[in-house]
Amino acid sequence: MSMLQTNLFPTALRLVRSDRQANMHRYYAMRLQPDLFGGCSLVREWGRIGSGGQLRCQTYRHEGQAINALFAFSQQKQRKGYVVAR
Repeated sequence: MSMLQTNLFPTALRLVRSDRQANMHRYYAMRLQPDLFGGCSLVREWGRIGSGGQLRCQTYRHEGQAINALFAFSQQKQRKGYVVAR
């Protein structure tokens, strides 16, 4: 990953969604990782807070494509009520 892009765009993000009345406590985490072939992978993990979640890895040819995908997933989850964890 180029130093310029990692300074401008997040390479990792954790979102949470909690609703005590519905007993809902979920997380959605994403991170970028370089792969062995010069591309970039977007690793996504989600599930109930405190438990082992599900994991999915998608590979992209360019880091910019992976950053765009991270941003798109982030926007989608925030529309569903997830907020960025601090």
